[in-house]
Amino acid sequence: MNCPTCGNETESGAQFCGICGTDLASGKIAVGSEQPMVSFGESIGRGFSNYFNFSGRATRAENWWWVLFTIVSLMALTIIETVSGLPNVLSGIFRLATLIPSLAVGARRLHDINKSGWWLLLMFAILIGWIILIVWAIKQGDREPNKYGPDPRTRPHS
Repeated sequence: MNCPTCGNETESGAQFCGICGTDLASGKIAVGSEQPMVSFGESIGRGFSNYFNFSGRATRAENWWWVLFTIVSLMALTIIETVSGLPNVLSGIFRLATLIPSLAVGARRLHDINKSGWWLLLMFAILIGWIILIVWAIKQGDREPNKYGPDPRTRPHS
């Protein structure tokens, strides 16, 4: 299938043109202005509101605020469990509750640099996989639309 706007050959099932950002379903071109950086609270809200959403893109800020939230929360729960003598029930429940949204945020972050979310499987390649994933998480996302959607740092003009 070719993009109706720029003629670029797109992958079968692609939602957006990787060259011009046209929404292939509606034919609308994605253009916009720069948005402010995602806040800590907004990132947590997006993480939970997009619980099972593995499509689209996430900015570096959204990803790293989510990582900070999960690490600090887990540390706080672990301290509470240790001081009170409780078994690791609270931290276990938290880990289970944040597993899927953490994978979803990670997949959307990889989409922002035009990589498939399946690259998250690298985390099982002990050291090398984690190093690659951290480097990709630090990398600035594509400043233009890619095959996973428009740039999340911009908002469409009204």
